[in-house]
Amino acid sequence: MASLNVGNLGEYLREQRRAAQLSLRQLADATGVSNPYLSQIERGLRKPSADVLQQVAKALRISAETLYVRAGILDEREREELETRAVILADPSINERQKNVLLQIYDSFRRENGFAPGPDADVNADVNAGAEADAGASADAGAGSDAGGDAGTRDGDDAGAGTTKDQDPHS
Repeated sequence: MASLNVGNLGEYLREQRRAAQLSLRQLADATGVSNPYLSQIERGLRKPSADVLQQVAKALRISAETLYVRAGILDEREREELETRAVILADPSINERQKNVLLQIYDSFRRENGFAPGPDADVNADVNAGAEADAGASADAGAGSDAGGDAGTRDGDDAGAGTTKDQDPHS
């Protein structure tokens, strides 16, 4: 069998497997991919699918995007963009709305610099447009109720904590 040009993927996988201190058989068990098939990938005789690469990446605890680049499935710029998006989406310290806003800003900077927006740019724009419309409607409703007949409901129980609109808390 002739060796395929898969951008040193096999060598890289072998290095990663050895660094993880896994035998080929252990990696096969962890991925659900046969031992002979993994051996052929490492020797450059087979070009694996994206699904197989994802299973291998998960078992080795490495980036699937890196494997996609080495296999020629993604180019380097796409990988960097996907990793940036993955980091934003995985951040537990910000909420979903904030993540969407960050992705929208990221896409606008990419467009400004001559790059195509990411694969989810249209989805993020739609989500953010909806969120902004909801926020605007809420603000409009709030402004109307402050100026209108709702002002009287601030006295008594609706004001909360037993205070009324006209009470001075310091008296």
